[in-house]
Amino acid sequence: MRLAYMLVSQVPADSLAVIGSSLGGYYATALAEERGCRAVLLNPAVRPAQGLAPHVGVQSAWHSEDQFEFLPEYIDELASLEIDCITQPERYFLIAATGDEVLDWREMVTHYPGARQRVIDGSDHGLSDFDQYIDEVLAFCA
Repeated sequence: MRLAYMLVSQVPADSLAVIGSSLGGYYATALAEERGCRAVLLNPAVRPAQGLAPHVGVQSAWHSEDQFEFLPEYIDELASLEIDCITQPERYFLIAATGDEVLDWREMVTHYPGARQRVIDGSDHGLSDFDQYIDEVLAFCA
């Protein structure tokens, strides 16, 4: 996250919009709260430290059998970025799919009260039909 903060530190908040999907949505929320900019959140993780804590240890990569170690300090880092309640909900645009097979869309909706929200009936975690929403996302960012 330090690199992200550094990259946007000189950009005026009213000229900046960030977009994040899944865990990237979690990071986008933290960045938007820190910088006061707009954020588009696509099926964002809301409390990943809780959800990922049981996975500390050696894991297999998603699309291969390569192994890596998921360290406890990663959970601490995630927890340190947690936003309990967003400020200025008008700066947020949430897109949540009811068909998300990884995260619960209801938790997303609850976490971003007052934000612009588009709840998609169906779809999936990767928002494979995202092309239908790109114009709306770009208009929000402009």
